[in-house]
Amino acid sequence: MTKNLLIELGLEEMPAYIVSPAMEQLRDRLIAFLRENRLTFDRVEAFSTPRRLAVRVSHLADKQEDLTEDFKGPAKKIALNADGSFTKAAEGFVRGKGLTTDAITFREVNGEEYVYVTKEEVGQPVETVLAGLAEVLKSLTFPVTMRWAGNSFQYIRPVHTLAVLLDDIALDLEFLDISSSRVSRGHRFLGHEITLTSADSYEDQLREVYVIANPNERVNRIVDQIHALEVKHDVKVEIDEELLNEVLNLVEYPTAFLGQFDQRYLAVPEEVLVTSMKNHQRYFVVRDQDGKLLPYFVSVRNGNDQHLENVIKGNQKVLVARLEDAEFFWREDQKLQIADLVERLKSVTFHEKIGSLTEHMARTKAIAEVLVDMANVSAEDAASVARAADIYKFDLLTGMVGEFDELQGVLGEKYARLAGESDAVATAIREHYMPTSADGKLPDTVPGAVLAIADKLDTLLSFFSVGLIPSGSNDPYALRRATAGIVRILDKFGWNLSLKDLVDKLYALKLPSLSYANKADVMAFLKARIEKMFDTAVPKDIIAAVLAGDNFVVRDLIDSGNALLEASKTDNYKPSVESLARVFNLAKKAPAAVTVTPELFENDQEKLLHEAVEQLDLTDRADEQVEALFALSSVINDFFDNTMVMVENEAVKNNRLALLASLTAKAGQVAQFDQLATK
Repeated sequence: MTKNLLIELGLEEMPAYIVSPAMEQLRDRLIAFLRENRLTFDRVEAFSTPRRLAVRVSHLADKQEDLTEDFKGPAKKIALNADGSFTKAAEGFVRGKGLTTDAITFREVNGEEYVYVTKEEVGQPVETVLAGLAEVLKSLTFPVTMRWAGNSFQYIRPVHTLAVLLDDIALDLEFLDISSSRVSRGHRFLGHEITLTSADSYEDQLREVYVIANPNERVNRIVDQIHALEVKHDVKVEIDEELLNEVLNLVEYPTAFLGQFDQRYLAVPEEVLVTSMKNHQRYFVVRDQDGKLLPYFVSVRNGNDQHLENVIKGNQKVLVARLEDAEFFWREDQKLQIADLVERLKSVTFHEKIGSLTEHMARTKAIAEVLVDMANVSAEDAASVARAADIYKFDLLTGMVGEFDELQGVLGEKYARLAGESDAVATAIREHYMPTSADGKLPDTVPGAVLAIADKLDTLLSFFSVGLIPSGSNDPYALRRATAGIVRILDKFGWNLSLKDLVDKLYALKLPSLSYANKADVMAFLKARIEKMFDTAVPKDIIAAVLAGDNFVVRDLIDSGNALLEASKTDNYKPSVESLARVFNLAKKAPAAVTVTPELFENDQEKLLHEAVEQLDLTDRADEQVEALFALSSVINDFFDNTMVMVENEAVKNNRLALLASLTAKAGQVAQFDQLATK
């Protein structure tokens, strides 16, 4: 016989971004709890609103499965004394299993007898097992927590109710200072407390008190209502997924409505209007059938459609107040001069340990000049980079960016165009912020890409130089995101420049405002970001071997990892890697100043290996490079079969080590082969 289980935790309003992850976490931890306790079930449904987290388990077994498990212990010769009594080893073994020596039997395994015991555990009733549910609730983790009342325990928000129903039976459970009951709460204003009658009636009972507990039903209702408004008013509403998910977790009973604002505000840049609506007010943007922005918005009320006209008026009033500010700043900013704003940046601090924004921009320009040279950027693009680097932070001092800081760069582009700057310069000002997230959009233009890399490189090197290095998950200055942007942009534009060479040149710069430091940490940080770019199918040993190599061109590293992954599926991978690994291990002993002298060769195998290394060309695709290296396996093996490297003759020994080092100097461009696992 099976039963349905409902667990609902009623809380104060949670932040929208926490609701869905917390719901999924509760579901996953409950599933793990049930499986760990041998309780079978059909499925687990998850529910959530801003004021509740809930799960319902369908067809939960009424008792645990019985457990029969065999345990192998010490060998018989260790388990028995000479007189046939059990040794302390045998007694300790059975005691650890909660049994006595009476349970011991002996079984033969591979010609030798061993102690075995069989432990049988009768399954407990489901009610007994579910007493541990409080630990499941306590195990939930949140990015922010709080204490309340006299509790020492921290949670996302104060807990008000806890309902645990097994079919129509309420189970007793204590969580924090709350005792479970049948009570759940309806909508804060439209509903009231209710008494849940069973696990199956949960959704229907809450719906009667204006709560849609199922987030899928709630989101579908929002989307359907928006589509109805589109049809009624002949418009198109931008249903942004991120905004939709946020709105979903702000309401318990959604009602969408259309509001409007004065046509004159459309003279303000569209980005400002969209930001005001989406980011600040959580409104959906409305356009005509051709995609042109209209003076309307769609919002979602947490409630029914009663007195909706008052709600619409209130939302319009709030939005218009923001648009009035935007219109004022837009008009006033156009009176400003870029040169004056750039001059004022001298008094704006980039970071108190690093200096002003003007100093940061000067270092960025110096880095950009190095990049332009290494990437063979055209003279025209180089000129655009130089001009953009002189002014690219000016918009931070405009009134509009002060009000809408998420539009820095975007408004800089617009103001630059209005001031007569070229399209390339204006676009670079916007693109230098890209990417704005881990997998965000990258620059499309060469000047924008160069400026973005240069700006991020100075940020990285500057913060590391003054010891502000991320540790653990702590990264207050978003240096991981900036560094990921550097390697992703280099990869997108196919600039085959070595990051090692680039960083070496940057540390050699004589900059007046800041001397770069902690170079080794910077290189390790860059490698860690490149590591994240590898396909998850590439094994860790291959990634480590590639990153430990001598090549630090982003695309080459990724391609080498993929090539080695494919090669690892072939029969000759293991012997080829082992041959090359032997070379790498011995080559480490080669004196730095010694070069290969063919006249010192004493056998044909030395000569053949030398010729093979001399002819080795690793300028083709990564898979062809790996193939060429693996083709040397027989030559390498013949060399080792016929040649003693570490001989007493110092000159001959060093010559042979130098020969091996000449091979690793080339092979190291692909990977450090002695770090590859072959077992």
